[in-house]
Amino acid sequence: MNKSQAERYARHIRLPHALIVGVGGLGSPAAMYLAAAGIGKLVLCDFDIVETSNLQRQIIHRNDAVGEDKVESGRQTVAALNPECEVETISYQMEAEELKQIIESVDIVLDCTDNYPTRFDINRACVETGTPLVIGAAIRLEGQIMNYQPAANSACYQCLYTHAYGAEESCELEGVLGPVVGVIGTMQAVQTLLILAGQGEALVNRLLLFDAYSMEWQGVTLPKNPDCPVCGKG
Repeated sequence: MNKSQAERYARHIRLPHALIVGVGGLGSPAAMYLAAAGIGKLVLCDFDIVETSNLQRQIIHRNDAVGEDKVESGRQTVAALNPECEVETISYQMEAEELKQIIESVDIVLDCTDNYPTRFDINRACVETGTPLVIGAAIRLEGQIMNYQPAANSACYQCLYTHAYGAEESCELEGVLGPVVGVIGTMQAVQTLLILAGQGEALVNRLLLFDAYSMEWQGVTLPKNPDCPVCGKG
């Protein structure tokens, strides 16, 4: 590490590789804070393009990026923020086997998506590869965050949703207050840094819920399900 790097990252160690699935409201602040912290490589995965309606909450994108792939727009922002952070982009929806291979090549995954099927696929791949996973979600004035830590034999995302998912809510249909996704995405970055530094015990087997209306956080115990079809005997 040269002198300029030592100064820039004086409060962080040089961090490993992370995969961020979803470069939207959650992935935006997560990617920017991880890049600023000095993480070595970010893999950005999203197959959408930037739309004007995204700009209210997806702060990694600019007005002149409307029409671009989100991953390319995100790459440019990260490069401007920290040119020493290597960025790989994936601008299409991966099949299960390719997703698993990508996850095997990184040190941690951030699920910043907005639909259950993709979250379940990411969760399963992380369990099968033993890769830590930080999961965020937000809708209206509410958000939540949890993680899967294989080293702690913790509960996985499927332990939280033991049954098949029903009708999905989405930001497009239900709306979301822009800063709420910023809060949750930033917390995902915090959790990522803590886990990579070996300090992520606080959220083992816990789900954090955020209510922006009351400005309150609530922690809920999430025990590992021994019959979970993904991480348990089921």
